[in-house]
Amino acid sequence: MTAIGTAIAAALLLVAASPTAKVDDLAWMAGQWVSEANGRWTEENWTGPRGGVMLGVSRSGQGDRLREFEYVRIAAGADGVPAYIAQPQGGAPVTFRLVQRDAASATFENPAHDYPQRIAYVRTGDTLTATISAIDGSKARRWTFRRR
Repeated sequence: MTAIGTAIAAALLLVAASPTAKVDDLAWMAGQWVSEANGRWTEENWTGPRGGVMLGVSRSGQGDRLREFEYVRIAAGADGVPAYIAQPQGGAPVTFRLVQRDAASATFENPAHDYPQRIAYVRTGDTLTATISAIDGSKARRWTFRRR
């Protein structure tokens, strides 16, 4: 194969590997979700997609005490690929690009971020599982939510 042929083949593989998704394709995340275990709770609330954006808010606590909160949105990045934009504790936004998806799962990554570097969601019926981890999958933390 010539150098040009190799370059074209590599470009085609890159295009095939990148998700051709729109924010609307992630509508399965919409809803009110709650996880409760050992006196601790976490809630995530996601709006359905509208205007090319999904809005989310997460809060965690123990008993009647709030420990953490986060504002989140999913919107198309400059390249058109959906991105998960998180603002923990209302701070500066951190962007994670959608790298993989299917009809009921989505994985977002930002290898330059300290932690997490990967955020993954999987929906099975009325269960939504969220996992954060390092880019290699280590240091994983998982929440299993039930639809409220």
